[in-house]
Amino acid sequence: MEGVRRDVISGVLGFAILLAGVSRPAAEQAGSPADGQLVLTGATIYPGPTDSPLSKGVVVIRDGKIAAVGRRRSVRIPKDAATLDCSGLTITAGFWNSHVHFFERKWADAANLPATEVAGQLEAMLTRYGFTSVFDLGSPWDNTRRIRERIESGEIPGPRIRSTGEGLSGKGWLPLEMGFMLRVLGVMQTESLEVEDAAGALAASKKLLDGGADGLKLHAASQFPPHATLPDEVIETAVKEAHRRNKPIFAHPTSRDGLLAAVRGGVDIVAHTTPPSGPWDEAVVGAMRQAKVALIPTLKIWIHHLRHDRASLSVERARIITGQLRAWLASGGVVLFGTDVGGMDDYDPSDEYALMAEAGMTFRQILASLTTAPAETFGESGRLGRIAPGLAADLVVLTGDLSRDARAFATVRYTIVNGKLIYQCAR
Repeated sequence: MEGVRRDVISGVLGFAILLAGVSRPAAEQAGSPADGQLVLTGATIYPGPTDSPLSKGVVVIRDGKIAAVGRRRSVRIPKDAATLDCSGLTITAGFWNSHVHFFERKWADAANLPATEVAGQLEAMLTRYGFTSVFDLGSPWDNTRRIRERIESGEIPGPRIRSTGEGLSGKGWLPLEMGFMLRVLGVMQTESLEVEDAAGALAASKKLLDGGADGLKLHAASQFPPHATLPDEVIETAVKEAHRRNKPIFAHPTSRDGLLAAVRGGVDIVAHTTPPSGPWDEAVVGAMRQAKVALIPTLKIWIHHLRHDRASLSVERARIITGQLRAWLASGGVVLFGTDVGGMDDYDPSDEYALMAEAGMTFRQILASLTTAPAETFGESGRLGRIAPGLAADLVVLTGDLSRDARAFATVRYTIVNGKLIYQCAR
């Protein structure tokens, strides 16, 4: 895949390389700044989606947190701090991708994969595009948690990972022949949490949440016609258990009936638009708004699924999915950015940004979907989502002008998590 597939070893940047171009005394040029301080200077800074940009701005990072942000004349730069010249660039809070998967076979046996290989895969899929936080919506949880543990230990540079673990679906919804197709598509074989009644839903929910999952995901309707839906009692039971533990619950809706069943049952996030259902009418949009759900549109993947079909089909699908998002925006609904990467191996989010703009999203609305909206939805607004003193120093440095081109969100020069550069674009 152009621009994405690369040798995993060359994709790994040690901190000495990541800090190349960071100015500081020679004794401290390698590795993270010895005093825990890093200063980004000269950029246009968007502290938040609704804030006016700060021209020739400065961000001071100390011990993984933002110590100060403002225009150069108003910010005191610590003496001898490491400095990264970002003149002509744009800085925003770190991006969230609220719909990813770690179920491709390359993630198997994550506890024992070489660190360089895991880091390279994380870069290719996520950090090179500025994603500092992700929510995995369906993968083998015991394996995904090993990836997270290796990142959190400092062994591997990577994003903050949350996961629902395996998704819940209806009994017998996955045809036997799909096992072969999944292998062809490069997906790991994993346990299917099939449920058919409230007792089964409760047992499956407890298993995942007791095991440390950060939320739950339901397949509200089957993937294949006639698109059977989960019984209301199954959805309501899973929702109740997730909410009892203050965890979010996502729904893959598939169809109009699946979407309505999910929002009626109390899910928090709808994880896709529903192109098979055609345009969303007021009954659908009104039900979603009444339920106060957030929407992850995942527009690009619907076009990706048609890559082997006639171009006219892709054009028609694009019209439907952007129309659904446009209707949701007109209602004032919350949008979370997500691409379903892992579910497709074209990791570049540029087309997703372009489709969101085509649906009518301004660059500030897209920025909100990447930053403040997920931080608020997932209870992290006191720590993430903005550039403000006291918040975690998760930042993205971009080369493009966000106000001119939605694709500029993918022009990442640096990705920073907890004050550490974990990705630097080779120039």
